Amino acid sequence: MHTSVVVVVLETTEVYIVISLSTRRDTQVVYVDPTTGALRYLGKHGEDVFDSEAAALNYITDGSRVLSKSTTYAKALLGYAVLGSSALLLVATQLSASVPNLPGGGCIYTVAESQWIKIQLQNPQPQGTGEQKNIRDLADLDIDGKHFFCETRDVTRPFPSPMTLREPDEEFVWNECLSKPFKDIGLPGHCVILLQGFAECRNFGGAGQQGGLVALIARRSRLHPGTRYLARGLNACSGTGNEVECEQLVWVPRKGGQRVPFSSYIWRRGTIPIWWGAEIKNAVSVEAEIYVANDPYNGSLQYYQRLGRRYGNKSSEANVSRQKKSGRVPVICVNLLRYGEGKTESVLVDHFKESIRYMNSTGKLGSTWIQLINYDWHATVKLKGQQQTVEGLWRHLKAPTMVIGFSEGNYYDVRQQLSECKGSVICNDDVNGGFCMESIQNGVIRFNCADSLDRTNAASYFGALQVFVEQCSRLNISLDIDAMFGLSSRYSEYDGRNTRSLPPGWEERFDSVTGKSFYIDHNTRTTTWEHPCQEAPQKPWKRFDMAFDQFKGSTMLAPVNHLAELFLLAGDIHATLYTGSKAMHSEILNIFKEETGKFSKFSAVQNVRITVQRRYQNFVNDSSRQKQLEMFLGLRLYKHLPSIPMFPLKVLSRPSGCMLKPVPSITPMTDGGSSLLSFKRKDLIWVCQQGADYVELFIYLGEPCHVCQLLLTVSHGAEDSSYPATVDVRVGSSIDSLKLVVEGACIPQCLNGTNLLIPVTGRIDPEDLTVTGKSARPNVQESSYLPLLYDFEELEGELNFLNRVVALSFHPSAVSITPITLGEIEVLGVSLPWADMLTNSEHASEFMEFLNKKSSIVHCDLGSKSFGNSSMPGNDSHGIDGSYTKSSSSVQTGGSENLLDYLTGDFDMSEPHITENTFGNGEQTNFLDDGFDVNPFAPALEVPVPKVNKQVEECGSTQLYLKFFESLSGYNKGKGLDFEQMMKLEIKRLRLGLSAAERDQALLSIGVISATLDPNRSVDYSYLLKLSSLADNLALLGHTVLEDRVNASIGLEKGSEHAIDFWNISENDESCYGGACEVHALSSSQALATRENQSVFVECFRCERTVCKACCAGKGAFLLLNTYRELKIYGGSQSGGYSALADSFVCKSCCSEIIKRALYVDYVRVLHSLRRKDRSEKAALSAVNQVCQLEYRKASDLSQSIQFGQRQLKQILDGEESLAEFPYANFLQMVETANDSEPLLSLLAPFGTGEYKSYWKAPQDNTSVEFSIVLGGLSDVAGVAIIVSSCGYSTSDCPIVEIWASNKIHREDRTFIGKWDVQDIISSSPQLCGPEKSSRLSEEPRHIKFHFPNPIRCRIISIKMTLPHNGSRSTKFSEEFNLLSLDDSSVYESKPTNPQNSFIHAKRIVVFGSSLRKEVGPDTSGGIMRMKSYLDRSPPLGRFRIPVEAERLRDNDLVLEQYPLANSPGIAGFRLDFFNVIRPRVTHSPSSSELDMRKFSLTRMEDRFVNPAILYIQVTVVKESGKLVVEEYRLPEVKANTPLYFDFPDLQQDARCVIFRLLGDVTAFVDDISELENLNLRNLPLASGLSLSNKIKLYYYADTYEMGKIGSLSAV
Repeated sequence: MHTSVVVVVLETTEVYIVISLSTRRDTQVVYVDPTTGALRYLGKHGEDVFDSEAAALNYITDGSRVLSKSTTYAKALLGYAVLGSSALLLVATQLSASVPNLPGGGCIYTVAESQWIKIQLQNPQPQGTGEQKNIRDLADLDIDGKHFFCETRDVTRPFPSPMTLREPDEEFVWNECLSKPFKDIGLPGHCVILLQGFAECRNFGGAGQQGGLVALIARRSRLHPGTRYLARGLNACSGTGNEVECEQLVWVPRKGGQRVPFSSYIWRRGTIPIWWGAEIKNAVSVEAEIYVANDPYNGSLQYYQRLGRRYGNKSSEANVSRQKKSGRVPVICVNLLRYGEGKTESVLVDHFKESIRYMNSTGKLGSTWIQLINYDWHATVKLKGQQQTVEGLWRHLKAPTMVIGFSEGNYYDVRQQLSECKGSVICNDDVNGGFCMESIQNGVIRFNCADSLDRTNAASYFGALQVFVEQCSRLNISLDIDAMFGLSSRYSEYDGRNTRSLPPGWEERFDSVTGKSFYIDHNTRTTTWEHPCQEAPQKPWKRFDMAFDQFKGSTMLAPVNHLAELFLLAGDIHATLYTGSKAMHSEILNIFKEETGKFSKFSAVQNVRITVQRRYQNFVNDSSRQKQLEMFLGLRLYKHLPSIPMFPLKVLSRPSGCMLKPVPSITPMTDGGSSLLSFKRKDLIWVCQQGADYVELFIYLGEPCHVCQLLLTVSHGAEDSSYPATVDVRVGSSIDSLKLVVEGACIPQCLNGTNLLIPVTGRIDPEDLTVTGKSARPNVQESSYLPLLYDFEELEGELNFLNRVVALSFHPSAVSITPITLGEIEVLGVSLPWADMLTNSEHASEFMEFLNKKSSIVHCDLGSKSFGNSSMPGNDSHGIDGSYTKSSSSVQTGGSENLLDYLTGDFDMSEPHITENTFGNGEQTNFLDDGFDVNPFAPALEVPVPKVNKQVEECGSTQLYLKFFESLSGYNKGKGLDFEQMMKLEIKRLRLGLSAAERDQALLSIGVISATLDPNRSVDYSYLLKLSSLADNLALLGHTVLEDRVNASIGLEKGSEHAIDFWNISENDESCYGGACEVHALSSSQALATRENQSVFVECFRCERTVCKACCAGKGAFLLLNTYRELKIYGGSQSGGYSALADSFVCKSCCSEIIKRALYVDYVRVLHSLRRKDRSEKAALSAVNQVCQLEYRKASDLSQSIQFGQRQLKQILDGEESLAEFPYANFLQMVETANDSEPLLSLLAPFGTGEYKSYWKAPQDNTSVEFSIVLGGLSDVAGVAIIVSSCGYSTSDCPIVEIWASNKIHREDRTFIGKWDVQDIISSSPQLCGPEKSSRLSEEPRHIKFHFPNPIRCRIISIKMTLPHNGSRSTKFSEEFNLLSLDDSSVYESKPTNPQNSFIHAKRIVVFGSSLRKEVGPDTSGGIMRMKSYLDRSPPLGRFRIPVEAERLRDNDLVLEQYPLANSPGIAGFRLDFFNVIRPRVTHSPSSSELDMRKFSLTRMEDRFVNPAILYIQVTVVKESGKLVVEEYRLPEVKANTPLYFDFPDLQQDARCVIFRLLGDVTAFVDDISELENLNLRNLPLASGLSLSNKIKLYYYADTYEMGKIGSLSAV
């Protein structure tokens, strides 16, 4: 069975991806969210898992293919990417089985045809034109014929790979970024592992009966992707341009049960591994200008180390009888460049020689040994001809090829046969049998010319040809031409036995057990294992010594030409990928064909044509193709696609969200408003009741989440004022815990179908609003203030990942006379990976370890704030006595277990101690530690083991902050602080975990106004712009280095880390360590340098002096001062290269003041980001604690516990389905819980979570509780089960249970199901009484089932448990109730008394029955049509522009003054064309948390969602009388240039001037970065797209018919 992929687009534009893998028997359905593009897959049978593809398609289309708008049939999934307002799905529609059957099974497919399927999303995220162009360019990337994959085997390593398919070598995986969305939803195998390059095979015959197969597999490295003139030589990742690993695999196919002999030969090809490049000045230049970097060998060492690690023979058991065993790994570089006098390439040859001499002299190569062979290919061909050129190459290659050898072995399909294997054994889970290796290649030959193209392909062919003949000989496939006729060789000195020639009467057969050959002599009726013509073994590698004509005359040419054909095809593929044209000078590969000379003249003309074509393609298209490759690989996305979030939000209001309360409508609607949440009804116009003052909606979300955005689809009739004018948003975890988070958010009038995005912040404490500078908004007097460095007054809203109910209050427009109309409503947010944490036994342990580390930090909270939190950038935390403690996984200096920090390679080696409480001298005061000076990019494994500091415990964070403030300012109350002191104060504040509001409150308590300490105000305007620009550049530089460090570390050992980090900033004054330091940039002080710091000395890159850690600037300063070549993406650079893994520094004396200050700004920005991440992680931890005490469980026990829990649940359900399991179900209202109880939500938590003996209980004084449970979806409920607590029941705590069912929250609409008395159960089921005796998880837990008389379809189940007073007991029942229970009238209302020590308790509540796979609702089409009929009337009035006499822009174009003409009509409102700006994802250098978030994160919540940027527009109308009218509007987010209409509450007559001010987070928005040159993050001071120029028009209302044609010209 072959893999099948069907992409179905419904008429509703919803997209489903139906995948049937060849390795599985079932079919999976992946849903693409039509708003955010997020993939959704739950793994539920009958919902997104089906037995067949036909069943899946039938479910999607409801049995009618007419509902499908389009269907695409494909053979493989290649990748998926969400790109803002659209998504791209890459599929392979046609495949070619290029290597159909590898030894051991597996087929390599080449992508013959592919298709990019563009999915338009409903996301109104603003995107720039440059971003949109880049997305179109990405979809134009040529995939066909140049990429291959294998579904069942790892082909990223030499054959046979010891690793499985899911552990590929990252260097050769080209779709790692595009496959990640499928991995994130738990389908890692559904997107193939795509390699770029060539893979094909050919059958060939030998001289005897036996033939073989030869495959050429060429894997292109992704470490230096790019085009000819943009990717040459080394890059920062220590990869070379056009680098290809080639493998020649030869094997003898056999029938099942027999061994399959094979051999594999590896070589490399690539450009010269030094820093060099070439530039073409114009499209007709004859020669490109070659340049070599100032430090050309930076990164060469890492390149050769990577080769040594990959090609070193690690096998100690392999039979090395055919190769000399050596501890060295030879790397033979065959250089084919021209090195004659006057040749432009000679400079590269000289540097190549010197680089290898330098590499061998360093002593850092370990066992790797490099040798260079210079062979001027073009000069030799010109001087001696092609044949002698080939002979000369063979002479050079003979010795190294024989030393390196190739890999040989046999495949056995039964692993028991491997026990007799004398060599090393390679097995993995992807292969049924195993591989017995007789020998393994040790080392590699590497070919290069200038471009690793034409000469390289030819030379590597002739080198591989000799190996091919030897491979065939070892496999008993003779290519001797004379042996084919049974003759002795014409070249007796090279003669050997012909293994296929048998004397008369002899026969060869194969043993069925071992697969070995044996021979039968029918003349004597005897058998033997030995060949009857056994002679002396053939001389190995004999053809290396032959002349060309001898080789040609003695060798079968058909297999040789088959091999040449493969090399010709591969050469064209590599040339096309690198240059955009086919390979040149390929006629030499046909040298063994008789008709070669006929095409020589044609080949010369062809070479000239290709040369011209290449030069034009390289000059015109290289930069565009470079962008395509980088985006495909996920590189430089912060530059190419700056606004695209890494992790798209989820729409939580569907598919299982619902309305808890019917939405009023002008005509009765049976669905109660649920169609407002359905994407299938996105064109819905819901007409509310006439005259309603407001409309309130209660939305129950499908999962608990932190609500981030509200997305409204504007829907109205002809009159656009019918849509609401404002909305209030309240969110909460239950219906009785709602909090107001957005009040009076403006909804402008706009066209039907417009998507409005309203950012939602968490609830902000009113005290914070009153204290911070934000409360002064709008501040007319300070409209020119721009916090370009960072937001000094950042407000922090509450984060809650358990929000489940969203209440929306819509208010109509003041001028509207029609009923309120509504359209589709969507709630977007971030949910925790609950399913992985609670029910996935494989991943739960990872989350457990993560939660354990976070919880250990949170337990150090002091008062309202945490001291030991993850936002602190240091790895170390200090002990009670001022000493430092580290976790057991902490990095040790010089140890072998150092963890690589990809950006800085840093950890703190200092051990400063805390001084006494002597405040006042800032130079010697250190209230926390200097250990915080370490890198905040520290790896996540280095989580500190916090100990509460005595000073923090005694003083508190606020007091410590104030004392530090006093130590800096003395008695001046902050006056006179310089910029660096202000920044140190902010660093201290962030490390202490204080918010901006808490800081302001603390400062006000001592009479200091916080604005006087704002760094944004401390420097003049022009300096502020320069400083902000440098900090922005540093942000992009930091991300570039991080990206390159991650890639550069591929294939290398994790190196040791450096003590000097990216910033090297100390919040306290630091002194020079003295000693060997030659810079003395800071005043020297004795006894402050610790033993470790005394050894931290580096060399300044600029002045070349020795500098200590204190006098050294961070690595960021080096990046700002020196050209980091990889950043010049679209042009050459002659300034030199920089390896991402190299440690280069500059001293503070060589840095200007502004660069050092830029480091401070970037550092504070990073600390702000870490604080946001810390807040989200704490909120996530709090949410988990409210479900179960998950973080205290042992990770080793969790997996087993979850598996047992799932088995227990199956026993209880007895074939039914669990309907009320968290996170899909939740409580509608909070229930009072005892202090020593498990959390309330533990009642719905999946089995196996939480402590086994724990349970929920109510307070003792509470004798009655009611649980209202909202199910995961509309279901047919068959009953309820209560899992008995470990304490069991007694006669005093047996409750009476009453159950109701409903679909809405109104109590009067509930249906009473029945009433049961637990007291009567325990008399017949004594095992329910008393403490639990057994603790075995395998046993069925004690439980009571309440069966309903008939299944009831509902969404809400209410369960009331009451402890009765004595004498109130009634009817007796058995343990399981199938009888009709008492009716609702039997419920008594008397208030029972609670016996002593009795309380209500339970372990779990299980609701069972069957869920409806699709929401089955009533047909509402008739009601919708009736509602539309109310709107079918033409609007009586239209909007017309009010002429303006003059207008003036000021304050960076954020203020617009308009002066209407005299006697103009009264102003009804204004039109605003929305801004063409974006909010970039990158605003600061990366921290390790960002790298961790890509791999593993609990929240994956980006900064822009923690702290959303909101814009306001303030309108001031100045009347002729001098009266001022001020209105303010909170702007939603819409697509660029969308017209928005804002009506004033009252008609504004006699307006002399109208002033518009754009307020809010204006500095958070930038222009499209992808359109800016070089490394600019923004146009300073503000984005030009925020300018109010030509954005605003005043209008009035008038009758459209009365205005006539003249009026239509002024319509707005």
